[in-house]
Amino acid sequence: MKLTLALLSSLLFGVGIAPAADAKDTGVPASYPLKKCIISDEELGGMGKAFKVTYEGTDVYLCCKSCLKDFNKEPTKYVALVKAAVKK
Repeated sequence: MKLTLALLSSLLFGVGIAPAADAKDTGVPASYPLKKCIISDEELGGMGKAFKVTYEGTDVYLCCKSCLKDFNKEPTKYVALVKAAVKK
């Protein structure tokens, strides 16, 4: 009964049970220091959920899986860019 009342109240008064309609799940945590892909310079989440790769303990988010090929050519370079952004 209490759950029913809570649900009805939330519907009537707009109290948030569901995320806001404009909220977009980019797949990137808020703590990640970059807003753009370090490979393509595209906005993270602009092409759907970002693609996460972990290299030597550091998470790197790419705009899409296609960027993984370029990341794998020089992973230490790209990890260094993420670490430098964290320090700023």
